[in-house]
Amino acid sequence: MCGRFALSMSPGDLVEEFKITMGFDGPALPANWNVTPTSPVYAIRDLPGSPADSARELFTPSWGLIAPWSKDQVSALKSQSNAINARIESVHEKPTFRSAFRSRRCIIPVTGYYEWATENGPFAPKQPFYIHSQSRSGTEPALALAGIFDCWVDSNGEIHESCSIITRPAIGQLAAIHHRMPTFITEERWTKWLSPEVQEPSYLHELLEFSAADQGVESYEAGARTGASASASASASAHASASSEAAEITARVVSLLAVDPVSTRVNYIRNNGPELIVPELNPSQPSLFGE
Repeated sequence: MCGRFALSMSPGDLVEEFKITMGFDGPALPANWNVTPTSPVYAIRDLPGSPADSARELFTPSWGLIAPWSKDQVSALKSQSNAINARIESVHEKPTFRSAFRSRRCIIPVTGYYEWATENGPFAPKQPFYIHSQSRSGTEPALALAGIFDCWVDSNGEIHESCSIITRPAIGQLAAIHHRMPTFITEERWTKWLSPEVQEPSYLHELLEFSAADQGVESYEAGARTGASASASASASAHASASSEAAEITARVVSLLAVDPVSTRVNYIRNNGPELIVPELNPSQPSLFGE
Protein backbone atom coordinates (compact mmCIF):
# COMPACT_ATOMS: atom_id res chain seq x y z
CA MET A 1 0.00 0.00 0.00
CA CYS A 2 1.02 3.65 0.08
CA GLY A 3 -0.14 5.69 3.07
CA ARG A 4 2.38 8.52 3.29
CA PHE A 5 4.82 10.13 0.90
CA ALA A 6 7.16 13.07 0.45
CA LEU A 7 7.05 15.75 -2.21
CA SER A 8 9.67 18.49 -2.14
CA MET A 9 9.75 19.39 -5.84
CA SER A 10 8.49 22.76 -7.06
CA PRO A 11 5.86 23.23 -9.81
CA GLY A 12 8.66 24.41 -12.09
CA ASP A 13 10.60 21.20 -11.50
CA LEU A 14 7.53 19.11 -12.32
CA VAL A 15 6.64 21.14 -15.41
CA GLU A 16 10.10 20.44 -16.79
CA GLU A 17 10.41 16.80 -15.77
CA PHE A 18 6.95 15.72 -16.96
CA LYS A 19 6.93 17.85 -20.11
CA ILE A 20 3.86 19.78 -19.01
CA THR A 21 2.72 22.04 -21.82
CA MET A 22 -0.03 23.99 -20.03
CA GLY A 23 2.26 25.40 -17.36
CA PHE A 24 0.95 25.94 -13.84
CA ASP A 25 -0.64 29.11 -12.51
CA GLY A 26 -2.09 27.83 -9.25
CA PRO A 27 -0.67 28.34 -5.77
CA ALA A 28 2.44 26.24 -5.15
CA LEU A 29 2.18 23.56 -2.50
CA PRO A 30 4.80 23.81 0.24
CA ALA A 31 7.47 21.12 0.39
CA ASN A 32 6.02 18.29 2.44
CA TRP A 33 7.96 15.30 3.82
CA ASN A 34 4.88 13.72 5.41
CA VAL A 35 1.97 13.97 2.99
CA THR A 36 -1.13 12.46 4.58
CA PRO A 37 -4.47 11.29 3.13
CA THR A 38 -6.91 14.05 2.11
CA SER A 39 -4.02 16.53 1.69
CA PRO A 40 -3.67 18.45 -1.59
CA VAL A 41 -1.06 16.91 -3.89
CA TYR A 42 0.31 17.48 -7.38
CA ALA A 43 -0.91 15.35 -10.26
CA ILE A 44 -0.45 15.38 -14.04
CA ARG A 45 -3.15 14.75 -16.63
CA ASP A 46 -3.79 15.18 -20.35
CA LEU A 47 -6.87 17.19 -21.25
CA PRO A 48 -9.44 15.37 -23.44
CA GLY A 49 -9.91 16.29 -27.08
CA SER A 50 -6.30 17.40 -27.61
CA PRO A 51 -3.48 15.78 -29.58
CA ALA A 52 -1.23 13.53 -27.51
CA ASP A 53 1.06 15.45 -25.12
CA SER A 54 -0.16 18.84 -26.38
CA ALA A 55 -2.36 19.66 -23.39
CA ARG A 56 -0.59 18.14 -20.40
CA GLU A 57 -1.58 19.86 -17.19
CA LEU A 58 -0.35 20.02 -13.60
CA PHE A 59 -3.20 20.25 -11.09
CA THR A 60 -3.73 19.86 -7.34
CA PRO A 61 -6.37 17.32 -6.33
CA SER A 62 -6.71 16.09 -2.77
CA TRP A 63 -5.45 12.60 -1.99
CA GLY A 64 -8.23 10.03 -1.70
CA LEU A 65 -10.91 9.62 -4.36
CA ILE A 66 -14.28 11.06 -3.34
CA ALA A 67 -17.07 8.61 -4.18
CA PRO A 68 -19.21 10.07 -6.98
CA TRP A 69 -22.41 9.42 -5.02
CA SER A 70 -21.34 11.36 -1.90
CA LYS A 71 -24.25 13.51 -0.71
CA ASP A 72 -22.44 16.00 1.52
CA GLN A 73 -19.03 17.05 2.82
CA VAL A 74 -19.12 14.56 5.68
CA SER A 75 -19.80 11.55 3.46
CA ALA A 76 -17.33 12.85 0.88
CA LEU A 77 -14.51 13.06 3.45
CA LYS A 78 -15.35 9.61 4.79
CA SER A 79 -15.29 8.06 1.33
CA GLN A 80 -12.06 9.88 0.51
CA SER A 81 -10.26 8.57 3.57
CA ASN A 82 -11.13 5.02 2.49
CA ALA A 83 -9.98 5.46 -1.10
CA ILE A 84 -6.40 6.76 -1.05
CA ASN A 85 -5.32 3.61 -2.90
CA ALA A 86 -7.01 1.59 -5.64
CA ARG A 87 -5.95 -2.04 -6.08
CA ILE A 88 -4.85 -2.83 -9.61
CA GLU A 89 -6.63 -6.17 -9.39
CA SER A 90 -10.05 -4.53 -9.02
CA VAL A 91 -9.76 -0.87 -10.06
CA HIS A 92 -11.55 -1.64 -13.35
CA GLU A 93 -14.65 -2.96 -11.59
CA LYS A 94 -15.05 -1.24 -8.23
CA PRO A 95 -17.88 1.37 -8.40
CA THR A 96 -15.73 4.09 -6.79
CA PHE A 97 -12.89 3.70 -9.28
CA ARG A 98 -14.02 2.08 -12.54
CA SER A 99 -15.17 5.20 -14.40
CA ALA A 100 -12.02 7.13 -13.47
CA PHE A 101 -9.84 4.19 -14.50
CA ARG A 102 -11.35 4.20 -17.97
CA SER A 103 -11.02 7.88 -18.77
CA ARG A 104 -9.58 9.99 -15.94
CA ARG A 105 -6.08 8.74 -15.30
CA CYS A 106 -3.16 10.74 -13.97
CA ILE A 107 0.41 10.53 -12.75
CA ILE A 108 1.07 11.38 -9.12
CA PRO A 109 4.69 12.52 -8.69
CA VAL A 110 6.41 11.90 -5.36
CA THR A 111 9.96 12.48 -4.18
CA GLY A 112 9.68 9.21 -2.29
CA TYR A 113 7.17 7.28 -0.22
CA TYR A 114 7.04 5.54 3.14
CA GLU A 115 6.20 1.93 3.84
CA TRP A 116 5.95 0.09 7.13
CA ALA A 117 7.27 -3.44 7.52
CA THR A 118 4.68 -6.14 8.10
CA GLU A 119 4.96 -9.03 10.54
CA ASN A 120 5.57 -11.43 7.65
CA GLY A 121 8.92 -9.92 6.63
CA PRO A 122 12.44 -10.06 8.12
CA PHE A 123 12.24 -6.62 9.73
CA ALA A 124 10.79 -5.43 12.99
CA PRO A 125 7.03 -4.97 12.52
CA LYS A 126 6.02 -1.36 11.78
CA GLN A 127 9.59 -0.26 11.05
CA PRO A 128 9.16 2.65 8.59
CA PHE A 129 11.18 2.75 5.36
CA TYR A 130 11.65 5.62 2.93
CA ILE A 131 11.69 4.46 -0.70
CA HIS A 132 13.08 6.74 -3.39
CA SER A 133 15.35 6.90 -6.41
CA GLN A 134 19.00 6.09 -5.77
CA SER A 135 20.44 9.59 -6.15
CA ARG A 136 20.64 11.82 -3.11
CA SER A 137 22.23 14.69 -5.02
CA GLY A 138 19.19 16.89 -4.53
CA THR A 139 18.24 16.51 -8.18
CA GLU A 140 16.88 12.97 -8.07
CA PRO A 141 13.88 12.53 -10.35
CA ALA A 142 10.39 12.14 -8.99
CA LEU A 143 8.82 8.71 -8.83
CA ALA A 144 5.88 8.64 -11.25
CA LEU A 145 2.98 6.76 -9.66
CA ALA A 146 -0.03 5.65 -11.68
CA GLY A 147 -3.20 7.30 -10.43
CA ILE A 148 -6.80 8.10 -11.21
CA PHE A 149 -8.78 11.26 -10.51
CA ASP A 150 -12.38 12.42 -10.39
CA CYS A 151 -14.48 15.51 -9.74
CA TRP A 152 -17.24 15.86 -7.16
CA VAL A 153 -19.59 18.85 -6.98
CA ASP A 154 -20.95 19.78 -3.56
CA SER A 155 -24.34 21.30 -2.77
CA ASN A 156 -22.92 24.82 -3.24
CA GLY A 157 -21.69 24.02 -6.73
CA GLU A 158 -18.03 23.92 -5.71
CA ILE A 159 -15.90 21.42 -7.63
CA HIS A 160 -13.62 19.14 -5.62
CA GLU A 161 -10.95 17.22 -7.51
CA SER A 162 -9.50 14.14 -5.85
CA CYS A 163 -7.19 11.27 -6.74
CA SER A 164 -6.07 7.76 -5.76
CA ILE A 165 -2.78 5.91 -6.18
CA ILE A 166 -3.00 2.54 -7.91
CA THR A 167 -1.26 -0.21 -5.94
CA ARG A 168 -0.16 -3.70 -6.92
CA PRO A 169 1.54 -6.77 -5.42
CA ALA A 170 5.08 -5.91 -4.34
CA ILE A 171 8.03 -7.41 -6.20
CA GLY A 172 11.78 -7.59 -5.75
CA GLN A 173 13.35 -5.88 -2.77
CA LEU A 174 10.08 -4.15 -1.85
CA ALA A 175 8.34 -7.48 -1.17
CA ALA A 176 10.65 -7.98 1.84
CA ILE A 177 8.98 -5.00 3.51
CA HIS A 178 5.32 -5.14 2.52
CA HIS A 179 3.13 -7.21 0.21
CA ARG A 180 1.83 -4.12 -1.66
CA MET A 181 3.54 -1.25 -3.48
CA PRO A 182 2.52 1.70 -5.66
CA THR A 183 2.38 1.11 -9.40
CA PHE A 184 5.24 2.91 -11.14
CA ILE A 185 4.78 4.15 -14.69
CA THR A 186 7.83 4.88 -16.83
CA GLU A 187 8.18 7.77 -19.25
CA GLU A 188 7.70 5.73 -22.40
CA ARG A 189 4.18 4.86 -21.17
CA TRP A 190 3.06 8.27 -19.97
CA THR A 191 1.35 9.31 -23.20
CA LYS A 192 -0.84 6.23 -23.50
CA TRP A 193 -1.61 6.10 -19.80
CA LEU A 194 -2.73 9.74 -19.68
CA SER A 195 -4.77 9.64 -22.92
CA PRO A 196 -8.51 9.88 -22.11
CA GLU A 197 -9.20 8.11 -25.42
CA VAL A 198 -7.51 4.89 -24.27
CA GLN A 199 -10.20 3.06 -22.32
CA GLU A 200 -9.78 -0.71 -22.77
CA PRO A 201 -9.18 -2.20 -19.28
CA SER A 202 -6.99 -5.05 -20.48
CA TYR A 203 -4.70 -2.69 -22.39
CA LEU A 204 -4.48 -0.34 -19.42
CA HIS A 205 -3.47 -3.27 -17.22
CA GLU A 206 -0.77 -4.17 -19.73
CA LEU A 207 0.60 -0.64 -19.56
CA LEU A 208 0.95 -1.16 -15.82
CA GLU A 209 2.49 -4.65 -16.09
CA PHE A 210 -0.46 -6.61 -14.84
CA SER A 211 -1.67 -9.73 -16.63
CA ALA A 212 -5.31 -9.52 -17.64
CA ALA A 213 -5.45 -13.24 -18.35
CA ASP A 214 -4.09 -14.18 -14.91
CA GLN A 215 -6.49 -11.92 -13.03
CA GLY A 216 -9.69 -12.44 -15.04
CA VAL A 217 -9.78 -8.96 -16.54
CA GLU A 218 -11.78 -8.91 -19.75
CA SER A 219 -9.32 -8.94 -22.64
CA TYR A 220 -9.41 -7.73 -26.19
CA GLU A 221 -10.22 -11.27 -27.31
CA ALA A 222 -13.19 -11.70 -24.96
CA GLY A 223 -15.66 -11.01 -27.74
CA ALA A 224 -14.19 -13.80 -29.86
CA ARG A 225 -14.45 -16.72 -27.46
CA THR A 226 -16.24 -18.68 -30.15
CA GLY A 227 -14.56 -19.21 -33.49
CA ALA A 228 -11.24 -17.75 -32.42
CA SER A 229 -9.14 -17.00 -35.47
CA ALA A 230 -5.41 -17.01 -36.18
CA SER A 231 -5.46 -13.23 -36.07
CA ALA A 232 -6.94 -13.35 -32.56
CA SER A 233 -4.16 -15.68 -31.49
CA ALA A 234 -1.59 -13.33 -32.95
CA SER A 235 -3.21 -10.46 -31.08
CA ALA A 236 -3.12 -12.44 -27.84
CA SER A 237 0.58 -13.13 -28.38
CA ALA A 238 1.23 -9.45 -28.97
CA HIS A 239 -0.54 -8.50 -25.73
CA ALA A 240 1.39 -11.17 -23.82
CA SER A 241 4.60 -9.75 -25.24
CA ALA A 242 3.61 -6.22 -24.23
CA SER A 243 2.78 -7.36 -20.71
CA SER A 244 6.12 -9.20 -20.45
CA GLU A 245 7.98 -6.09 -21.59
CA ALA A 246 6.15 -4.00 -19.01
CA ALA A 247 6.99 -6.55 -16.31
CA GLU A 248 10.68 -6.25 -17.13
CA ILE A 249 10.47 -2.47 -16.98
CA THR A 250 8.75 -2.54 -13.58
CA ALA A 251 11.32 -4.98 -12.21
CA ARG A 252 14.11 -2.70 -13.44
CA VAL A 253 12.54 0.37 -11.81
CA VAL A 254 12.15 -1.45 -8.48
CA SER A 255 15.75 -2.71 -8.58
CA LEU A 256 17.02 0.87 -8.91
CA LEU A 257 15.17 2.18 -5.86
CA ALA A 258 16.89 3.02 -2.60
CA VAL A 259 15.17 1.68 0.52
CA ASP A 260 16.19 3.34 3.79
CA PRO A 261 15.00 2.58 7.32
CA VAL A 262 13.96 5.87 8.92
CA SER A 263 12.81 7.17 12.27
CA THR A 264 9.35 6.41 13.64
CA ARG A 265 8.88 10.19 13.81
CA VAL A 266 7.16 9.85 10.45
CA ASN A 267 4.37 7.93 12.19
CA TYR A 268 3.01 11.19 13.61
CA ILE A 269 1.33 13.54 11.17
CA ARG A 270 2.43 16.61 13.15
CA ASN A 271 6.06 15.85 12.29
CA ASN A 272 7.39 17.24 9.03
CA GLY A 273 10.72 18.22 7.55
CA PRO A 274 13.66 16.74 5.63
CA GLU A 275 14.94 15.03 8.78
CA LEU A 276 12.17 12.44 8.35
CA ILE A 277 13.91 10.92 5.33
CA VAL A 278 17.39 10.68 6.89
CA PRO A 279 18.43 7.00 7.06
CA GLU A 280 18.44 5.57 10.55
CA LEU A 281 20.53 2.41 10.46
CA ASN A 282 19.79 -0.20 13.07
CA PRO A 283 22.47 -2.89 13.28
CA SER A 284 20.04 -5.27 15.02
CA GLN A 285 17.94 -5.48 11.87
CA PRO A 286 18.82 -7.67 8.86
CA SER A 287 20.08 -5.93 5.73
CA LEU A 288 17.55 -5.57 2.98
CA PHE A 289 20.22 -6.58 0.50
CA GLY A 290 21.66 -9.51 2.47
CA GLU A 291 24.99 -7.78 3.09
